[in-house]
This record gives sequence, structure tokens and C-alpha cells, in this order.
Amino acid sequence: MRFLLCVIDTETGTATATEMHAIDAFNDRLQAGGHWVMAAGVGAPSTATVIDGRGAEPVVTPGPVVDNAEYMSGFWIIDAPDHETALSLAAQGSQACNRRVELRPFLGD
Repeated sequence: MRFLLCVIDTETGTATATEMHAIDAFNDRLQAGGHWVMAAGVGAPSTATVIDGRGAEPVVTPGPVVDNAEYMSGFWIIDAPDHETALSLAAQGSQACNRRVELRPFLGD
């Protein structure tokens, strides 16, 4: 089963050197355990663009779909045999990045 682990923050790219070391070590453990699919940081909401192509012409709106103080600043996609393992890995990821992490399963997986 695949899961999305969203890193929740109020800023982007603010990890300290110590946090980056812990994140790298967590990434290494994910890879060694066969749980790694991918991970990345993402731009701040101010860099977002919402595109609505449902009409005759696409409507392009600068900014995020939801404006909130907290947002997803990065993510992991992991492969885990069950929800309990994913919860454990999410807790380890939260500890590594020193941020809250939201866990969501992929649909149909």
C-alpha cells in the first residue's frame, strides 16, 4: 500500500542542518527497508497557481486554492504493508523533520 506523508509547516526550506541530517538518515532507513517511493520539498503557497480547465477556456489564478498559515512544505510517498506500519513511519518522519506530518493512504492501492 502506498501512503502520502505531508510535512506541515508555516515556512518553506527552513530545515536546520541538524534536521536535514535527521531527514537524510530517515530517507536512508526508508530506502533500506524497502518503503521508499519518493520525497521532495515543495514551493510556498505564494508560488502556486490554480488552473480550472472545466470551462471553454482555462481559468488561471495565481496563488493557492486554500490560503492558510500552515501548509504542505514537503512530502514523502512510502510503500508500507499496512496502516500500522505507515503510522510508525509517519511518526519517525515527523521526528526526523521536527514538524507535524499528515498521513493519507492512496486510493485503490
